[in-house]
Amino acid sequence: MDRKYLLNVGPQRARLARLLAKGIDLGLVVVASFIAYPWGLAVAIGYLAVSDSLFDGQSLGKRFIGFRVVSLEDGNPCGMRQSFIRNLPFLLPMIFALVPFWGWLLCAMLSVPLTFLELYFLFKLDSAHRLGDVMADTTVVGNDPQALDVRRRTAFEARH
Repeated sequence: MDRKYLLNVGPQRARLARLLAKGIDLGLVVVASFIAYPWGLAVAIGYLAVSDSLFDGQSLGKRFIGFRVVSLEDGNPCGMRQSFIRNLPFLLPMIFALVPFWGWLLCAMLSVPLTFLELYFLFKLDSAHRLGDVMADTTVVGNDPQALDVRRRTAFEARH
């Protein structure tokens, strides 16, 4: 199977754009967490767990930047299971943050090394995959409306 990778722009620009998209998503999570702790954090964890399966493989940040998460197994948009797996490096520390003080300390202790690991993978792998992509067997591609139309037409033809 021929695997498509990120965009046809320079790798550094594509990596920085991916960081911006994830930053938008994490920014939404942080705002929700601070506005209505602990319920806002619980909702934010739920959003982050399924975010890459929304909007046909796009989180809000990826939708804004113009990216899509697809499965390397079959090329379909990222599903809920893959979204959960690919976001585990961010979800795990956040779950600890639900518990005041000691949970916050564990969150800080886990999030720093996991974030560095994510960045290491993103900038060191030729495919620009981050740790979550490697774990979930996904990749991020540029938003291609023509590919989406072909998928929808094929699905429609299969049903009729």
